[in-house]
Amino acid sequence: MPEWVLKVADSRGEIKQQIVEAASERELRERFTQQGLLVYSIKPAGAVQGFRLAGAGVGGGRKKKLNLEKFLIFNQQFVTLIKAGLPILKGLDLLADRLTDPKLGGHIKAVRDEVKNGTLLSEAFGRQGVFPPIYVSSVLAGEKSGSLAETLERYITYTKLALAVRKKVLVSLLYPALLIVLVIALVVFLVTYVVPSFAELYSGMQAKLPAMTEVLIAIGTTSRDYVIFGFVALIGAIFGIRMWLRTEKGEETGDRIKMQIPVFGQIWTKYQVAQFSRVLSTLLVGGIPLVQALETAGESLGSRLLKGMLNKVRQSVREGQPLSGSLKSTGVFPGLAIDMIEVGESTGALPAMLNSVAEFYEDDVQTNMTAVLALIEPAIMIFMGIFVAFVLIALYLPIFSLADSMKG
Repeated sequence: MPEWVLKVADSRGEIKQQIVEAASERELRERFTQQGLLVYSIKPAGAVQGFRLAGAGVGGGRKKKLNLEKFLIFNQQFVTLIKAGLPILKGLDLLADRLTDPKLGGHIKAVRDEVKNGTLLSEAFGRQGVFPPIYVSSVLAGEKSGSLAETLERYITYTKLALAVRKKVLVSLLYPALLIVLVIALVVFLVTYVVPSFAELYSGMQAKLPAMTEVLIAIGTTSRDYVIFGFVALIGAIFGIRMWLRTEKGEETGDRIKMQIPVFGQIWTKYQVAQFSRVLSTLLVGGIPLVQALETAGESLGSRLLKGMLNKVRQSVREGQPLSGSLKSTGVFPGLAIDMIEVGESTGALPAMLNSVAEFYEDDVQTNMTAVLALIEPAIMIFMGIFVAFVLIALYLPIFSLADSMKG
């Protein structure tokens, strides 16, 4: 009899995974549903082991990226078809062949085929391995509650807000990043091209050069000889660091470094808190139990360090501890967020309070980013002005000295 890897949640939200023998997936699902358990996923044991082996390579087998904007459009169309009374399978059929993104279209076709064979929609999405955990959990909640359209609309709202916040942050960083690149290019050009040209000019004059000029020329001539080697070494270092950051230890170390960077560390932490609160609020509103929602919210974060902390939080909540106290024990979540979550727990309005936490810290991140970048831009301009002035003075000072000596 075939073996299946079964993942279920009980009435308290406690998630358990076990290997069970059954003649078919349908029989196994009916057996555990009759016991009052929420069937989270059912996968063939061999397929799960094969997946783990395939993902056990260097860097842990990172997931493929999904174009969230195109996926958002798909969900908007999918919800419209469901509200119009179209069966889910027919809606998938219509959309699978009309998607402009071939990668997404292939995954939707695979989901359609799974559903056609009797698999639940949420499990079909989960088996693809590319869809966000919050989406799979939202679909599962919609199936269990019979309100799939409403649940997907909440996911659409969440995705729109998340994309809007991300775009604001990226736009804020675009101009300073471009400015830094231009400054670096200018510095490299002056040091490796302009300075060596003046060095050749002064070498034939047999004149005593000022100390600052000699230092600048020494740096420029050395840099010109090693510029290609330096560029290759820089690319190699970047590649090596990226590979190291993909390891478990490297990713956790990178997260700790991010958190300890002055100013930017607090901004990064607040952004993660806002994302966690938004995801958890969306899942709780959709009817997902708190323990299961914490697991999904942790998987949605891009920080391995915070994922580990949230695993401990989830275990603490499962043992009966309040969410606010469990989050406080991590030492990462801001005090205001803890206080707001504690109020939400005591008043029975935790999803609404988590949504308020997300909105507050999203606005706070945007405000802090704007303030910091407003200071960085003039600082970059001042540095560039001082450096260019130093180069010009160092290069032209000998000419002025020679002109004065000729007049004398």
